[in-house]
Amino acid sequence: MDAIQVSLERRFQDEANDKNNVGIRIMWPRLVANKFLRKGLGSNNFVTDFPSTDESILEIPSLDEEPSLSHNTTIFDHDRKETQNYKVFVSTWNAGGVAPNKDLDMEDWLDTHNISCDIYVLGFQEIVPLRASNILGSENNKVSMKWNSLIRETLNKKLENQIIKKGKKSTDQSSNNVPQDFRCIISKQMVGIFISVWVRINLRPYIRHPSVSCVGCGIMGCLGNKGSVSVRFQLHETSFCFICSHLASGDREGDEKHRNSDIAEIFSRTSFPGGGPSLNLPSNILDHDRVILLGDLNYRISLPEATTRFLVDTGEWKTLLENDQLRAEEMNGQVLQGWHEGAIKFAPTYKYCPNSDEYYACVQGKKGKKGRAPAWCDRIIWYGKELKQHIYSRGESKLSDHRPVKAIFTAQVDILRSLKGIQGFFLSDRFERITSQFQMSLQDDIICSKPRSSSFTS
Repeated sequence: MDAIQVSLERRFQDEANDKNNVGIRIMWPRLVANKFLRKGLGSNNFVTDFPSTDESILEIPSLDEEPSLSHNTTIFDHDRKETQNYKVFVSTWNAGGVAPNKDLDMEDWLDTHNISCDIYVLGFQEIVPLRASNILGSENNKVSMKWNSLIRETLNKKLENQIIKKGKKSTDQSSNNVPQDFRCIISKQMVGIFISVWVRINLRPYIRHPSVSCVGCGIMGCLGNKGSVSVRFQLHETSFCFICSHLASGDREGDEKHRNSDIAEIFSRTSFPGGGPSLNLPSNILDHDRVILLGDLNYRISLPEATTRFLVDTGEWKTLLENDQLRAEEMNGQVLQGWHEGAIKFAPTYKYCPNSDEYYACVQGKKGKKGRAPAWCDRIIWYGKELKQHIYSRGESKLSDHRPVKAIFTAQVDILRSLKGIQGFFLSDRFERITSQFQMSLQDDIICSKPRSSSFTS
């Protein structure tokens, strides 16, 4: 054990010598414990607008028209499956350790003026600086709360404006009392990796079995400065899994193999609760029906830096993509076989100078300054059928040294029309009238049953 401990200490000290890990070496005993015990980062807990999630919610099918119980409706229909399409917005952004200010305009990024989706999945990397205190210390959720606040405001701005126009703006500004089109079903952070999932409010009754799984692939292969936060849920009868990842960095030859290794680790170690034999829920990533991987995958362009910069300046995307590491590794069968990515028709998303449209370049004459050649580090790819991508593009916010990437999909979802008639009745105006009348009748009974106050005084 002593020999292993010494070996681990030496390895940790070597890693700590990197300028990003200075100060961590004094905490190596905790890392050794993590390594041997495979201590899970984070937990299965997550933030949601619906903290008391009921796994046994009766699923009520979504219909184009409001259902009602008519004279020719059979209450107990035979089970049958139908399909329905939903629009899914997916985006990834490495925030570069920069916290957003309250004035950050996210409408252009989410494109809420032109497109309205049913589900929004937003993944982030480096929402906090990757320094020792953030990697090893307790989770700091102040920045993730800021992001969620901005997302909530942006997604619900259209409804809020409609309310303002009608002169019905509520004086109560808490998120639970202000009418909202979209609510958060899952939000989870692991160090700098953060994912937040929002759905249109009328979909909430059909969301079941939300869960999260965190995998750390960073320092010593287990810390959360690199790795993934995956979320899963079931919409009607179809399971979704979204993997927000931040893979190993580095632009030296062979560094792509470390990224391949990270993906293999994420796929092997990500696990969700199966729910027992009665539910038989998917436990692994690829067991799900619709799977999307998003994040700063960090794959670079295998060309000399000067050549890469020249081709970027001249907009030669085709030549650059022919030398893209991710595509090369896929074609060689090294990683993500059978996965799909849309056509890239936008400029590389990394690495920019702060608050600038200029790519970062080596500073001449300054020792230690590395030139980071432009690359498509930030990607969105998917696995399986019944996902159709319509948009694959980038945003232009200058908050960090990365540009956000976004995609819009149509996802086909299976719907089980079980108990269609009685479910329609529960959603109908008739049911609302009956319950209202019952409540009024009950209230009258309570009033009538109260003892009358006496006019006599003692």
